Amino acid sequence: MADLERKAKEAFIDDHFELAVDLYTQAIALNPTNPDLFADRAQANIKLNNLTEAVADASRAIELDPSMAKAYLRKGIACMKLEEFQTAKAAFEAGASLATEEPRFANLIKECDECIAEETGETKKQAVEAPLNTLSLKEEPEDISSKASMVTTSKSKYRHEFYQKPEEVVVTIFAKGIPASGVTVDFGEQILSVSIDVPGEDAYHFQTRLFGKITPDKCKFYVLSTKVEIRLTKAESGLHWASLEYNQETAVVKRITVSSEIAQRPTYPSSKPKRVDWDKMEAEVKKEEKEEKLDGDAALNKFFREIYQDADEDTRRAMKKSFVESNGTVLSTNWKEVGTKKVEGSPPDGMEMRKWEF
Repeated sequence: MADLERKAKEAFIDDHFELAVDLYTQAIALNPTNPDLFADRAQANIKLNNLTEAVADASRAIELDPSMAKAYLRKGIACMKLEEFQTAKAAFEAGASLATEEPRFANLIKECDECIAEETGETKKQAVEAPLNTLSLKEEPEDISSKASMVTTSKSKYRHEFYQKPEEVVVTIFAKGIPASGVTVDFGEQILSVSIDVPGEDAYHFQTRLFGKITPDKCKFYVLSTKVEIRLTKAESGLHWASLEYNQETAVVKRITVSSEIAQRPTYPSSKPKRVDWDKMEAEVKKEEKEEKLDGDAALNKFFREIYQDADEDTRRAMKKSFVESNGTVLSTNWKEVGTKKVEGSPPDGMEMRKWEF
C-alpha cells in the first residue's frame, strides 16, 4: 500500500492526474480507513475537474479524521468550483479553526462572502423578473416516483428513485434491513452524498450535483426497514426540477405556485421524447427547396413544376395534354388552344428527349 501511495504522489507531481486517481483508488481498496488517501485523491480529482467525486472524497476523509485541515480545504475548493459557496464557506471556516496560521482559509472565506453576496443579488433579481405559472394540484400517494440516474462511485447495488413536490424533492434508496448506524448522508448547497457501509459487505457510495439548490439545515433522511428516504428542501420553493442531477443543457421548466387550500401532488420529470414541430420543419424544407439554386435540366424542371403547382385547373390540363400528346416536345398553358385538338410535335434532329416532372 505504501508503494502505491508513493507512486500516486509521484504521478500527481508529474501532472499525471488520472494515473494518480487510479493509484489512490487501488491504495484505498487495500486500506479504506486511511483519511490521507481520500484527501489526496480529492486533490487529484479537483485537477481533473471531477468535482462531485472530489467533494465525496474530502467528506470521507473528514469522517475518518475530523481534525484534518487539508480535507476541509479541498472540500471547500471543490464546492467553490461547483458554485456551492455556502458549503464551501462552512468547510473553510472549519479548516481555519484547525489551522489558525494558514492564511489561505481567510482569503477563501472572503472570496466566498463576495460570491454569496453577488449570488444573492442575482437570485433576488430573478425572483422579481420570473413569470409565475399557477397550477392546481391534488395529492397522490408518496410512493409513486420517477427514476433518475445518479453519479456513483461504486457499482450500483441499490435501486434509487425520486419524486418532487413544489417545496421538496424526495430521494428513495431501496436498501432492505440496513442499520441506521451504517448510513451517512451529507447535504451540500447543491450536492447530495450518501454512503451505506454494512459490515461484511462492500461499501456503497454515490454523490451527485443536484439540479437545484437546497437548504442543507432543513434536509432530513430516514432509515426504514425497506429503504432510506432522503428529503431535500428546495432553496427556492415552487421551482420545478427537470431532473435530479444538474445539467447545463437542462432549463428550468416552470415555477409553481399552489393555493394553500389545495393539497400538493408530486410532479415528475417527463420521459416523453421532445415534440417535433412537423409544420415548421415542412415549411423550412419548402423554403430551402424554393431558394435552392439549380442549373441545366434540373433548373428547367423546377421552373415548370412551380408553374404547374401555382396554376389553375385549365392550365394544368393544358400542360398535361400538350406534353403527353407531343411526346414531351410541346408544353402549353392555353387550354382553349389545345383542348379541342390533338397536339402534335416532334423534336428536331439531334434534340434529346427530356422527361419533365410535375
